[in-house]
Amino acid sequence: MNRCTTTGSPFPHCFRHALLAGLACSFLTIAMPAAAQVQAGLGLTRPFPDSALRGTLTLSNTADAVLNGKAIRIAPGMRLFSPQNTLVMTHSVLGQTFKVNYVLENSTGMLHAAWILTEREAAQPRKGSDTITTNITTGSGAVLK
Repeated sequence: MNRCTTTGSPFPHCFRHALLAGLACSFLTIAMPAAAQVQAGLGLTRPFPDSALRGTLTLSNTADAVLNGKAIRIAPGMRLFSPQNTLVMTHSVLGQTFKVNYVLENSTGMLHAAWILTEREAAQPRKGSDTITTNITTGSGAVLK
């Protein structure tokens, strides 16, 4: 029977191996870039809310973002979903730009939730927030869009 023995070291031999293995695993996860952590979709069909709009999202920091070229505040508790529909921590994708479906809070106008889209989802048409429709008519009766 093999037992851990101390040979002048404050840690037994088997504990040193476990410690080295744990450190090696932690270095591998630290070295992986954030882009590698957000993989392509797995063929899932995600049901987006009817109120979700399409846009381009760049996370500036954990409180601010740029949505369709305009600065916007991120709501406390904002959820960012990966293409696999898992939560993405915003600090892990700072500075990256994604094509997203998103929902704004009605009362504050802050970004409430966003879904990073796969290429197939991005190809499907959805209304974006960059279209402005008004009910103002000109003398010729044309509707401005």
